[in-house]
Amino acid sequence: MPGQHAPPDFSELASTAFERDRTRHEAQAALDALGANGDDVVARRKVIVDALSRELKRCRAAIQTRFLTTPTEASPTIEDYARATDGCVLLAVELAAAHLLDGLNVDPDRDLSIIAVGGYGRGEMAPHSDVDLLFLTPPNNVERAETLVSAVLYVMWDLKLKVGHATRTINDCLKLAKGDYTIRTSLVEMRHIGGDPTLFEDLRNRLWGELFRSTAKDFIEAKLQERTARLQKQGGQRYMVEPNVKEGKGGLRDLQSLFWIAKYIHGVRDAADLVPLGLFTKEEFDSFLKSEAFLWAIRCHLHILAGRASDQLTFDLQVEVADRMGYVDKRGRRAVEHFMQDYFRAAIRVGELTRIFLTALEEAHVKTEPALYRIFRRSTQPKALPPYAIKQNRLTIGDTELFLSDKLNMLRIFEVGLRSGTLLHPDAMRIIAASLPLIDDEMRKSPEASSIFFDTLLKHGNPERALRRMNELGVLGTFIPEFEPIVAMMQFNMYHTYTVDEHTIQCIAILAQIERGELEEDLPVASSILKDGLNRKVLYVALLCHDIGKGRAEDHSILGARIARDVATRLGLNKKEVETVEWLVRYHLLMSDMAQKRDIADPRTVRDFAKAVRTRKRLDLLTVLTVCDIRGVSPNTWNNWKAVLIRALYRQTRRGLEDGMEALNRENRGVEAKRLLAQALPEWSDDDLRREKNRHYPPYWQGLHVTAHVVFARLLRDVADDQVAVDLEPDLDRDATRICFAMADHPGIFARMTGALALVGANVVDARTFTTKDGYAVAAFWVQDAEGAPYEPSRLPRLKTMIHKTLQGEVVAEEALKDRDKLKKRERPFNVPTHITFDNDGSDIYTIIEVDTRDRPGLLFDLCRTLAGSNIYIANAVIATYGEQVVDTFYVKDMFGLKLHAEGRQRSLERKLRAAIAEGAQQARR
Repeated sequence: MPGQHAPPDFSELASTAFERDRTRHEAQAALDALGANGDDVVARRKVIVDALSRELKRCRAAIQTRFLTTPTEASPTIEDYARATDGCVLLAVELAAAHLLDGLNVDPDRDLSIIAVGGYGRGEMAPHSDVDLLFLTPPNNVERAETLVSAVLYVMWDLKLKVGHATRTINDCLKLAKGDYTIRTSLVEMRHIGGDPTLFEDLRNRLWGELFRSTAKDFIEAKLQERTARLQKQGGQRYMVEPNVKEGKGGLRDLQSLFWIAKYIHGVRDAADLVPLGLFTKEEFDSFLKSEAFLWAIRCHLHILAGRASDQLTFDLQVEVADRMGYVDKRGRRAVEHFMQDYFRAAIRVGELTRIFLTALEEAHVKTEPALYRIFRRSTQPKALPPYAIKQNRLTIGDTELFLSDKLNMLRIFEVGLRSGTLLHPDAMRIIAASLPLIDDEMRKSPEASSIFFDTLLKHGNPERALRRMNELGVLGTFIPEFEPIVAMMQFNMYHTYTVDEHTIQCIAILAQIERGELEEDLPVASSILKDGLNRKVLYVALLCHDIGKGRAEDHSILGARIARDVATRLGLNKKEVETVEWLVRYHLLMSDMAQKRDIADPRTVRDFAKAVRTRKRLDLLTVLTVCDIRGVSPNTWNNWKAVLIRALYRQTRRGLEDGMEALNRENRGVEAKRLLAQALPEWSDDDLRREKNRHYPPYWQGLHVTAHVVFARLLRDVADDQVAVDLEPDLDRDATRICFAMADHPGIFARMTGALALVGANVVDARTFTTKDGYAVAAFWVQDAEGAPYEPSRLPRLKTMIHKTLQGEVVAEEALKDRDKLKKRERPFNVPTHITFDNDGSDIYTIIEVDTRDRPGLLFDLCRTLAGSNIYIANAVIATYGEQVVDTFYVKDMFGLKLHAEGRQRSLERKLRAAIAEGAQQARR
């Protein structure tokens, strides 16, 4: 929760009310002083606008000052903004009628009714909310009223207010509302603020009598369809890392929709009326108010910070809002992460309230059951044995006393729901949420409880449905207390799309999909592993616990392994299974890191990985867990590139474990590669093939696929000493474009290539460079565009032209990149500490330099330029990007072809790399 603030002292704060009398007198005095200019309507309007503007600014500043003294309490603020707007609108109407109509006599109190609609009608406004107005007129005074409305609108536009407006009669309103649900919704929230009150009352009575009373079901269905479309537009997820506080799932619009429907059906004027109607309990209504107040506070801060209507909680604004609301860093986590965890927990509460409300409407027959349930009910009515029952085709608790007499029912009900194919009824959810204390230590240690839990996970093929509901109701975090701290925990980075708990459930959902055979085409290796059989209980528990250590100062893999050992033991796994779960959690990132941060074409990489996993069983388990973990990060994280890397590492490691490590040595690979090259070039003479085979060193043959060997053979066959030969080709198997270079070798060539690619905005995901025995350099780069996809064929000619210009010195990359190397505003709050390591054991030939730092445009070029300036030869570069974080791994030698063993040399090179990173980062923030 946010930090505590001292009690506010409002004694010296300015009034937040719009002072109409004083402003009217100021405007009148200024109008009287116009003299000869008094006949000019534009001059008169300017005087009125100036007076209103001064008062509105003063009033808004006072409201904002008061809000910032109590930054978590938004209710007075949103009401004050609405009241201030009322005062401004009413005075604008009064002054316009008196001074801007050039003798036309229009009486605002008789000729129209001024009505606030929408959010403004509800009496709630954020600092930059729209001013939505309905000017209601009698049928015989429409023209006169429209003249006044026009004058008023010009004043309000000059005040820079965003006005939504309509001038209509009562009949117009009824006719339009019948065919347009947006108009109808705005009229549900209407509020009289000035003019003729009888017109307003007549409209309200006719709307209720002629429209609302008979169309409740239609209105509800329309609002629910509108909600579905809105949420799809916002990403369809409650756990989006940059949520829209107003329109997103679990946001203010969801709460407002509930109130709209309640008003439409029951005519309630206050949310508190939902309790006596039985739609909410007192506790649920308190939750409604708490969530609403929290979301409104965030929205007000967003408007103030942006200086405009802005409801997207972007990364940069999350940091500022958290600070304003009093959150602080603690327990190894940033303030913004604590703030966002509270936000997502509020979104969960809103989701619970929505389910409860809609089911109550369904029970009252004013909302249609979902079509799927109607079909299901016609075909076969589900049955339930006591203490359960079926209500509205959902599983509920028929006998509460009997249900609560056996605490294991707190788990059993979720397994029953999966077994019977029924969703939980909100009545059951209410009882479960209120009965969490039943889940005590005795129950947690119960073998029968563990058995029920594993039946839920393993027996029905869709455990994620039960886990998500258990999580939202607090059952999962109570039964496994170690899980509770990660509930709604947001990881403040650009890599993870979901909160930690939701990511975990997504991983389990993916595992269930693989088991159901739905991903065989996308995940052939993982699918075949599961078909062959493995310990499912171990795998599910490892996935459930793999991120359970997050949010603490300690490495989450190490801490998580210790926690997982306790959880697995308590759930009844045997000693060997517990050890396997512990190992999987401890090393759940190992395969991903090896595949994405190391050169898996190097036999040493595979040998080291094989030594770590030791057995085929562990390799199979870790491979499936890794695939689920990567796919569970976001809908777009898994791609062909990662798939190729994981499959290659799995297959090579499996071969090494089964056939011995000698099967992976360089010599064997080289012989096979040369044989494949000869097969691919049948038109070449024996002499030409012999020359090509002999010109390359052994690493070349093991580091590239035969398709690249063929390209380089053809490029080198005709390249001149002063020429740069380039071949660009989409590599769809890897979701990248492969660029092959061949040219005469010279120092710094790798850096110049990366500079050329940076200039065209290409993101390098892998790169390999080799020198030939006869003085040439060949390099293969795999690049993606800004969307993480291969370049469209139409863009390749420009790419090729820019590469040629840079490599031939026509464009100097270092200078050209200065104006392009900028971070976007929303990306600036992320801080990634720089870590640089030197590893002389991970490769037989090279020193591996790993640079883990903040990603930005031009970073790879800066690093390569620094290495080249220190006479370091780069053989391979492997690039792994995780949102704002990047790990660039370089396989290098010094100018004599030796590893960098000297510690002094390493420290000197590290200082230069850090200086290049810092200088580039400073440039990117300007």
